[in-house]
Amino acid sequence: MNTLGRSGVRVTALGLGAAPLAGLYTEVDDAQAHATVAAAWRRGVRYFDTAPHYGLGLSERRLGAALREHPRADYAVSTKVGRRLEPSAAGGDDLAHGFAVPATHRRVWDFTADGIRRTLEASLTRLGLDRVDVVYLHDPDDHAETAFREGYPALEGLRSEGVVGAIGAGMNQTALLTRFVRDTDVDVVLCAGRYTLLDQSALTELLPAAQERGTSVVIGGAFNSGLLADPKPIATYDYAPAPGELIDRARRLRAAAERHGSTLRAAALAFCAAHPAVAGVLVGARSAAEADDCADQFGAMVPPALWRELRGTGLLPPDAPVPGEETPRAPTREPS
Repeated sequence: MNTLGRSGVRVTALGLGAAPLAGLYTEVDDAQAHATVAAAWRRGVRYFDTAPHYGLGLSERRLGAALREHPRADYAVSTKVGRRLEPSAAGGDDLAHGFAVPATHRRVWDFTADGIRRTLEASLTRLGLDRVDVVYLHDPDDHAETAFREGYPALEGLRSEGVVGAIGAGMNQTALLTRFVRDTDVDVVLCAGRYTLLDQSALTELLPAAQERGTSVVIGGAFNSGLLADPKPIATYDYAPAPGELIDRARRLRAAAERHGSTLRAAALAFCAAHPAVAGVLVGARSAAEADDCADQFGAMVPPALWRELRGTGLLPPDAPVPGEETPRAPTREPS
């Protein structure tokens, strides 16, 4: 278990990303979602991440229902704020936003202080909880100033009130996350897709800044939305069709992993977890079999010779930490 910044919130190194539970791309029923969480729990996962955005609240409802049978002190839950849900009578489905669910609500960007509190209250109701462990400002890319001026102070207030244990921001870019790390007192940032075997852009500023400040980093999108899980011609990269040159690079990575008796998935997860600023890696699963596979791959030993080959062939930069190296962990700030 790793502690998030100074918060005292502890998470397992492998966490379950709960977006697929809400029908990401294709439908998932209640029983399948419950079985997925149960499998992750059985394999030792105790950190679960969700958001109102995921299936218009369905992910939160299903995750809360699945965790209700376990003691509250035994797990950590993170959710997100910034997209407020409002009822909608438009009808149809939510596939335009990636989820195979009825479009019963619409998303409203809202990083105001009032919006943050209202969104979190609704999330707690859907989860069936009186508190969550972590709250992230969700994708404030186009709302940065409101997020810094109103959203972040609102989270500070909620943290001081004990409604949440840790606060942070979650994004698919590094520049604004680095600003949060340097200019605020966030406990953790969730960096999706920017620290993987295909994209190490977080290595330039975000991860060093997090180490310096004692801020934890959680990595999402370890497979870059699919390409690093299975580099086939129709694979996706960052939720869009993967460019040919990246498919070729992923196939070279896979071939190298297999030459050393490993798998591309195991190498992708091990790489993300190896950086000393990283407290946890989130992996999405939509079935018990996928949850088991994630745990298997995360727990697999990746031969040191693979990392030497990847560096030697230029598939990894020489300064990217890899498993087995002696690298200092980020300092842990004491809870205030």
